[in-house]
Amino acid sequence: MQFNEHSEPLIGLAKLMRMAYSGCDLAPLGTQLIERAETETGGHALMDLSTVLQLRGNRDLALSMQAQAIETQQIYSPPTTAGPVNIRLLAIMGEGDLMANTPLEFLLENSDVALDIVYVTQGLPLPDNLPDHDVLFVAIAQSDRNMPLLKQIDAAVASWPRPVLNRPERIALMSRNEACLLLKSAPGVEMPSTVRVARKDLQQVADKEQPLSGILEDGEFPIIVRPVDSHAGKDLDKIEDSDALLNYLQDMPNNEFYLSRFIDYRGPDGLFRKYRIVLIDGSPFVCHVGISEHWMIHYLNAGMAESAEKRAEEERFMRDFDSGFACKHAEAFRAINERVGLDYLGIDCGETADGKLLIFEVDSCMIIHAIDPVDIFPYKQPQMNKVFAAFRRMLQAAMQGLI
Repeated sequence: MQFNEHSEPLIGLAKLMRMAYSGCDLAPLGTQLIERAETETGGHALMDLSTVLQLRGNRDLALSMQAQAIETQQIYSPPTTAGPVNIRLLAIMGEGDLMANTPLEFLLENSDVALDIVYVTQGLPLPDNLPDHDVLFVAIAQSDRNMPLLKQIDAAVASWPRPVLNRPERIALMSRNEACLLLKSAPGVEMPSTVRVARKDLQQVADKEQPLSGILEDGEFPIIVRPVDSHAGKDLDKIEDSDALLNYLQDMPNNEFYLSRFIDYRGPDGLFRKYRIVLIDGSPFVCHVGISEHWMIHYLNAGMAESAEKRAEEERFMRDFDSGFACKHAEAFRAINERVGLDYLGIDCGETADGKLLIFEVDSCMIIHAIDPVDIFPYKQPQMNKVFAAFRRMLQAAMQGLI
């Protein structure tokens, strides 16, 4: 079954995350969704319940609910339109948490773009009957788990009758080590070598049985270590020496890790700054600036809401971005766009002391949204509206055969 006329409408990720960000207790809604799921034959209640569970930190149960939802119903239509529909977008997504797919709902809130999502798994290929659409967007993110799925979708969309954005063979190159190979020699870009290392080899470095340079070409401590397929800073650490590496491995059961040299990117004032940029059809747009005393920056823990001074800097950065940061790094952004070859790409970056664009990560699934409190971040709404308008222009250009 793909559609169920007796199901209540899908609430969707964007509305549920907005509720969570505003401090709303999602537990009562979760209870209601459990009750609905017991009587509904479609997957809406299960899919929304999965999202609620993820937002409440219950990942394993959330993914179980999601799998049941997809088994019940592959096609979902989250509410994105505020009036007449002028563009119909079909997105292909896979199973997984909030980092497993491009979160398109945030880009399309209250727009004239209707979004349909078709979920595929290795056991559930694309169904024969798909919604009519003007543009297809491959929203599956790169991961070890998703590589067979991306290959499967690549074959399916090879002769697609509609324009296809974010081709799966390019998404497949977004692993940390592959992306490093693509970008580390790009003009204006600094991206330290990132290697994928088996636990046994890393253990030999920790045990001082082989030098760090034996597995990392520019290998000097401190280094950055994280498990393969880790995102959002989970189990990411800065390692100062082999003894610290030994302690790290004792706490990590993983078999493979990404390893890279740490680059100190503090500004003259001693603060670290991480910029989230999106390239939309090759053009850069800033989405947020995280400013922190700590090298590992996440916007939510950078103290932006608590610091008027940090917010004022972010506002200035957004206001001057096109004539400032974007111009300064125009050559780097062009090179990234050409080498990566994705229509929509997220970039987390900083700046080195000598003014290069320091790349932390590039991928197709970074969360870009406009759900920060307007009373605290009034300057963000106009900037995010620019991002959303650019995304819509890309869809329109694809429809017209210009991409």
